[in-house]
Amino acid sequence: MRILVCNDDGIYSKGIQQLASSMSTIGETTVVAPDEERSATGHAITLHKPLRIKPVSLPKLNVRAFAVNGTPADCVKIGYDIIMERKVDLVISGINRGPNLGTDVLYSGTVSAAFEGAILGLPSIAISLVSYDSDDYAVAGKVAIHVAEKLMKHGLPQGAILNVNVPAVPEEEIKGVKTVRLGIRRYAENYIKRVDPRGRPYYWLTGEAIDDRANYDGAETDISAVADNYVAITPVHFDLTLHSYIENVKGWFQHPASL
Repeated sequence: MRILVCNDDGIYSKGIQQLASSMSTIGETTVVAPDEERSATGHAITLHKPLRIKPVSLPKLNVRAFAVNGTPADCVKIGYDIIMERKVDLVISGINRGPNLGTDVLYSGTVSAAFEGAILGLPSIAISLVSYDSDDYAVAGKVAIHVAEKLMKHGLPQGAILNVNVPAVPEEEIKGVKTVRLGIRRYAENYIKRVDPRGRPYYWLTGEAIDDRANYDGAETDISAVADNYVAITPVHFDLTLHSYIENVKGWFQHPASL
């Protein structure tokens, strides 16, 4: 099995090194990742500057690794098309430093890299450790192996990925795995204004997450699952169509002449 590993935290992050190490136990692993952190870049791709590929060495890992001066989605495209010459069986993105829960997936470069894999028709996974402070990715690495093996055995519908969030607790404290829907994760945001030495204002975005542990209908979510020390797995897809509401909106336009 030929595995493409990517992320949004950058080629030298501890999470991607653990993921590459874990994946190398089940397949031929190639790492293609941004040359620096590209968190929260979503599904952006680079159109207006050249992309460059630089071979790098990752400590204690016997895998091919490449840094790209682009976004996570760029890395998947280049990894698939150029570096691995379209011979890829699995795309796995992570291990992200911090959660990708609920509406985080709309901002996440980690999740978008997995979606790029799905756009290319490949089985794809995004995996995150639910902590910004822990440097211990070993448990998440074990989870990645388990999920990858299950995905390759069972498959997913076209255009779908698995979004995986792993609690940052010792392995013996993880209660199990729950397959759940996305929750709703809002942010209390604030822009802090500062002034540079030349007197020009600039702004830093800050804030904190406000988690709704249950979705609008009260169903269990990825947010509530990880809060209870379960690994949360959510199948998601890039078809953003609200199928249940198509007929409603169609009814708004029964008389085109009124336009």
